Amino acid sequence: MPRDDFKDADEDVVIIGAGAAGIAAARRLLAIRPGLSVLMLEAGDRLGGRAWTVGLPGTGDLGFDLGCGWLHGARTNAWTAIAGEVGLTVDRSPAPWNGGRRLQRDDAESQAAQQAIGAYFERLESHEGNDRDMAAKLQPGSRWNGQIRAIGTYITGAELERSSIVDYNRYDPGAGPDWRVREGYGTLISLYGAPVRTRLGVEARRVDHRHAGRISIDTNKGMITAGTVLVTVSTNMLAAGRIAFDPPLPDKIEAAARLPLGLADKIFLSLADPDALPADTHMLGSTSRGATGTYQLRPFGAAVVEAYFAGDLAHDLERAGKEAAFAFAADEMAGQFGADIRKQLSLAAISAWAATPHIGGSYSYAEPGASDLRAILAAPHDERIFFAGEACSHARYSTAHGAYETGVAAAELLAASFSKNP
Repeated sequence: MPRDDFKDADEDVVIIGAGAAGIAAARRLLAIRPGLSVLMLEAGDRLGGRAWTVGLPGTGDLGFDLGCGWLHGARTNAWTAIAGEVGLTVDRSPAPWNGGRRLQRDDAESQAAQQAIGAYFERLESHEGNDRDMAAKLQPGSRWNGQIRAIGTYITGAELERSSIVDYNRYDPGAGPDWRVREGYGTLISLYGAPVRTRLGVEARRVDHRHAGRISIDTNKGMITAGTVLVTVSTNMLAAGRIAFDPPLPDKIEAAARLPLGLADKIFLSLADPDALPADTHMLGSTSRGATGTYQLRPFGAAVVEAYFAGDLAHDLERAGKEAAFAFAADEMAGQFGADIRKQLSLAAISAWAATPHIGGSYSYAEPGASDLRAILAAPHDERIFFAGEACSHARYSTAHGAYETGVAAAELLAASFSKNP
């Protein structure tokens, strides 16, 4: 594509980023102001951002999500209704934490572990006063701290020492259990974005808002101008200065830096003999250490294992490469099912979100003292530059429906600004 591809291009609204927030904003904006010219720019080669579904051999029309996979707060999650609108199937089987099947003993030791884990989260929820890191509520020397640390990294994508108690306590995904989309959450979000006019492979590098009239966006495909801009890129990309603002927006960059992306990676393992493992059952790799995976055995009954790693372990496995990540998962599976299970397993798909260009991680967490910066990140600048994304959500950060809600909110503010300045 030539460098002057955007020669003389002028839009009412340019949306930077075609993930859940950008797509939701575009759809809402076009619904309430259909006369506007709206263009969505995406640096990657697909819609969806951190929602990414892949198909695996021998699994039919099932979709497997390398990014977000659960409709958290499904009864009030906007994506649940949208799934029906676009013809996809919501699977209402209970999640492991909502009463789904778990591979665990029900003996005195398991009960003691559950009591210790429950007591830790009660200590978090009863915290008052100044914000602290989540490790502050561990009981020194507790034999269950490894398991608590593992669960904590799955929640925030980062180690407890880096994660805010206040932010954790503000998290509220909404009413309802957690469900899945049989064809994939990424499939759902990309289908919803399909009607939006979008340019893939276009990286926004500089937003020039020095002048009272038009905003200039410098991209790898040339220059484009717009009346307003909506920025939905990840906090890691903002903090790294991947988009320069002229004049600078230091409050946004500081907020992004203190709301970094945690890391959660997935590996999908093909299973040669489905009968070797129970269907749709969850297991924890190790109950004694924080650096462990969590495993969904045969999701949807398929001959697949979904392994999930978070925090420092996920970073270590990304750096080590896919063979090392596969070996780690196979070792943990063998620890539960015996060495022969290794013969059943082969690598089917793997994510590496930290190394993914234009994203750089999985979902945001707040450093201690930084939870209020979500509102700073979300606030419009000069009614011409707007921001959205899961990190902008006060209570539904880290979720695709949190991203959706911030996109809709930004679209409504943006539409109102056009009403004031037609």
